[in-house]
Amino acid sequence: MRLFFLSLFVVSNFLFSQSHNLKTYSSSINQNDLKKLLKVYSSDYFEGRFTGTIGEKRALNFLRNFYKSKDIKPAKGTNNYFQNFTLSPSSNRKGSTRLKLDPNGNIKSNNLIAIIEGNEKPEEYVVISAHLDHLGKIGDEIYNGADDNGSGTVAILEIAEAFIQAKINGDGPKRSVIFLHVSAEENGIRGSEFYTNNPLYKLSNTIANLNIDMIGRIDPKRINKNMDYIYLIGSDRLSQELHDISESINKKTTKLYLDYKYNDPLDPNRFYERSDHFHFAKNNIPVIFYFNGTHDDYHKPSDTMDKINFPLLEKRARLIFNTAWELANRNNRIFPDKIKY
Repeated sequence: MRLFFLSLFVVSNFLFSQSHNLKTYSSSINQNDLKKLLKVYSSDYFEGRFTGTIGEKRALNFLRNFYKSKDIKPAKGTNNYFQNFTLSPSSNRKGSTRLKLDPNGNIKSNNLIAIIEGNEKPEEYVVISAHLDHLGKIGDEIYNGADDNGSGTVAILEIAEAFIQAKINGDGPKRSVIFLHVSAEENGIRGSEFYTNNPLYKLSNTIANLNIDMIGRIDPKRINKNMDYIYLIGSDRLSQELHDISESINKKTTKLYLDYKYNDPLDPNRFYERSDHFHFAKNNIPVIFYFNGTHDDYHKPSDTMDKINFPLLEKRARLIFNTAWELANRNNRIFPDKIKY
């Protein structure tokens, strides 16, 4: 009996330590850092980050320099963090400027991929994704895309920094965490399609994809008056376990209102099929798409940083980190329990 209580004491202390560490690292994700990063990432210097342009190249270099500065490794098979791919001439948006075209009129672009390898199960992967591109410069107007998808991009950077600090302190993660910044989302989610067709890590060992696309604003059309919310799409489509983990982690930590309005398969907006998680879902990988909904500045030059709700962005980024932490550190990996995406 004494041995039983001693064992219980050890386990309880371990769980308390894990919970305490989670709160510590989650708290490192803060609105001031998010604001500093987004101020740069949504600036005119990046010219709206349209695929294949000099502005996107500047954005890619900014992201690469961030990961280098935090000593987070490039993914294997990349060219110094970059996964190169080519889009056909049909992807060249009419009116876009300063495109880098090859002699055949193709557009050269890159996904950017970094990784923190797991301590115990390095060959199992949690992928956190966001698209790095936006609509670019059209005529004299720059579409800075502060929400779409500057908000998701800087959230990943803060999440990555929290994970690397945990690793430095000897706190995991058990599984590998991949930070996937995809291009050409605005060209038809082409960068994520390229990654899943040419994966750098086995898709069969990719246990989940948490995809972030627009999490810095409030949907003005919301009927529910609770604005401390995030829309979740897809969490139960392939894995009830993933959905349950997501709900449980939120209740224990950030306590946001998880709104499933757009998760209905019959929703006419079809958001489930319109962001980068979709190509993971098509490969039977459980996904969660984090989204704040559209607004009047969606795909307009007026999608600017001054309209971002940074306290809410902080909470949402912490929720995603907390969920990724659980997926990366729990004893057993999750599996899809359904076969239809």
